[in-house]
Amino acid sequence: MNGSNLTKVSRSLGPAVGLVGLSIFLSFMTPAFLTVNNILNVFRQVSVISILAAGETFVILTGGIDLSVGSMLGLCGVILAGTLKATEITALGVLVGLALGSLLGFTNGILISKGKLPPFCATLGMMAIARGLAFVYTRGRPISGFSDSFRYFGTGYLGPIPVPIIIALVLYFFVYYILGQTPTGRYIYSLGSNETATRLSGIKTDYYKMLVYLLSGLFTGLAAVVFTARINSGHPLAGQSYELDAIAAVVIGGTSLSGGEGTIIGTFIGALIMGVIRNGLNLINVDPYWQQVAIGAVIIAAVLADRRGRIER
Repeated sequence: MNGSNLTKVSRSLGPAVGLVGLSIFLSFMTPAFLTVNNILNVFRQVSVISILAAGETFVILTGGIDLSVGSMLGLCGVILAGTLKATEITALGVLVGLALGSLLGFTNGILISKGKLPPFCATLGMMAIARGLAFVYTRGRPISGFSDSFRYFGTGYLGPIPVPIIIALVLYFFVYYILGQTPTGRYIYSLGSNETATRLSGIKTDYYKMLVYLLSGLFTGLAAVVFTARINSGHPLAGQSYELDAIAAVVIGGTSLSGGEGTIIGTFIGALIMGVIRNGLNLINVDPYWQQVAIGAVIIAAVLADRRGRIER
């Protein structure tokens, strides 16, 4: 097996091996870790970040970045909360959240594909705008108190499984199909691998850039629905720093920041690794500040592994 194939195998299996090893270690450290309730709790805790990370995966696969998803979650959350309070129509509130997220994501895509702004700059600007608008809309005060039908998206169960977990898993099956079984997925990978060659082959690169940011915005709107329903409140600070967690999940899951390489399964495993670290260290009473240190170290290790793989190729 040559170096390139070894790198691909490492990128595919590394996160999974890391998750299994981490789980085994924590199961020895505390018997409370490998219980059904705790495992479901880990999945529930990572559901919102994993939804954001799914959209971020599309973006990073093209060689881009989206720094605005946390702030967009906050804005979508307060707008859908205001809609729910005004109308008491759950379906309308959900649709408003999804539509607003899609619009914000599409705006990012237009700025990047047509305005030729670097993704970092365009989404950094959107991050500030969305957070500011959330505060303008609410005057800094949360909007809370929703119907049980809406709260079901964040706190309900389908059988023994929490609804947020089901939403995240269905979304990941959808993304897995798009990336692995459709021409759109192949074009997204191609765009991240070599944009110039992709454009010269006749593929509309600007269209697919707009598409990935629109999808990132749509998934952010969905994350806002789940998050707002779970905490029963639309808060202007909701989602603060979530963009960093979403990007971290993608990177830890083996997706290259340079674009063109990575899997959606890896992203889900990356989100789980972050959730397991936080949950496990909580169970063994490690200071929360050290939890951030541990996650930061894992991110650095993942980026170093990505860099080493590219050098070897």
